[in-house]
Amino acid sequence: MTDDTYLDFETVRETLIDTQERRGFLTYEQKLALQHAEWAASDSRNGYKTDSKVFKDMVTEFLEIEKLAKYPELAAKLAEVMPVHPEDVRAVLASRRIAVDASEIELMIDIVRKHVGIE
Repeated sequence: MTDDTYLDFETVRETLIDTQERRGFLTYEQKLALQHAEWAASDSRNGYKTDSKVFKDMVTEFLEIEKLAKYPELAAKLAEVMPVHPEDVRAVLASRRIAVDASEIELMIDIVRKHVGIE
């Protein structure tokens, strides 16, 4: 496991806004990052707003799944993407070529549904 910290878009947005208020400006790259974070944290991206607590709770639950336990970056990506379709889960997991069965994929989708309020 690494010492990396994975942030949600809401946290990135708030950090960049704080930086802009303290400094009075953002660099070009920071402005682009802020625009992306504002879009990604809104419900315009996938229909669900990003919430820091929900993100952290989902990452924690994803890490409880045995096959994801040693891949915190994938747990964070799943929490960021909030997939509700099996092919979306497979697309995230494909980068590590993790073999998962249909029941594990459904468990991951159930975690997302539980946290974003989809029945």
